[in-house]
Amino acid sequence: MGRESLWLAVGFIGQLAFTGRFVLQWLYSEYKKRSVIPVGFWYLSIIGSALLLAYAIYRQDPVFIVGQSFGFIVYLRNLQLIAKFKEQPEGVVEQKD
Repeated sequence: MGRESLWLAVGFIGQLAFTGRFVLQWLYSEYKKRSVIPVGFWYLSIIGSALLLAYAIYRQDPVFIVGQSFGFIVYLRNLQLIAKFKEQPEGVVEQKD
C-alpha cells in the first residue's frame, strides 16, 4: 500500500467512524424510544475526528483542520464531563445555580 492509499484509508476510516456515531445514536434512541446520546457516540466522535484531523493535516486543508480541531475539543470535553459525573458518590446531586 502506497503512502497516498494509506492516507485515503485513514480518511475513509475516520469518515466511517464519524458516520457510525449517527447510526449508533439513531439505533440507541430507537431502542430507548426517546432521543438519547450514548457514551459510544462521543468515543466514535473522538476517533473519527482524530483520524479526519490527521488526514486534513496531511492534505494541508486549513478549513478542514480548523473544523476538526474544534470538534475534537468539544468531543473530548464531553467525555471529561461524563467521567466527572460518574466519579461522583452515590446520592450526591450537583447544585444548580
